[in-house]
Amino acid sequence: MGVTRLNHAVLYVRDVARSVEFYTTVLGFEQAMQLPEGFAGAAFLKAPGSTNDHDLGLFEIGSGAGPSGAGRSTVGLYHLAWEVDTLDTLERLAGRLAEIGSLVGSSDHGTTKSLYAKDPDGLEFEVVWLVPADQLDDEAFAGRTRPPAPLDIAKEKRRYGAQTRGGVGISVPA
Repeated sequence: MGVTRLNHAVLYVRDVARSVEFYTTVLGFEQAMQLPEGFAGAAFLKAPGSTNDHDLGLFEIGSGAGPSGAGRSTVGLYHLAWEVDTLDTLERLAGRLAEIGSLVGSSDHGTTKSLYAKDPDGLEFEVVWLVPADQLDDEAFAGRTRPPAPLDIAKEKRRYGAQTRGGVGISVPA
């Protein structure tokens, strides 16, 4: 048997307090656990409703750390994708990320609706809403075989519903 899913991600950051502030106030993560003495400069966060002990670990390496060269001059991780339940949530996050200057793009991939943003250290992440399995159709599947289209959240809310729970039958059991 092979790997079944991603349990958590760990990022090296310049300032753990700044990163905790970003991930909790902007994306809604929660402090996952109290760290024992001697673990200053580390934090463990979890997504609301998560059953993991943590979904995101942050380890501080200091303000002198250079930017990640991944994808430009070195190999490395491109991004992590965080899933949201509704298109209303995706729209709210699009506004908040744009307001703080973190949003760098958005795309309609047919079966997924995505925002792309950067955290305070310039590490890119994706926020995604997945079309529920019972609403997948030829039009949604066609989006996977063409270049990404611009994301029109208002149009997607009209099509799928603002409060329709995404990922059902895909990443969330039906």
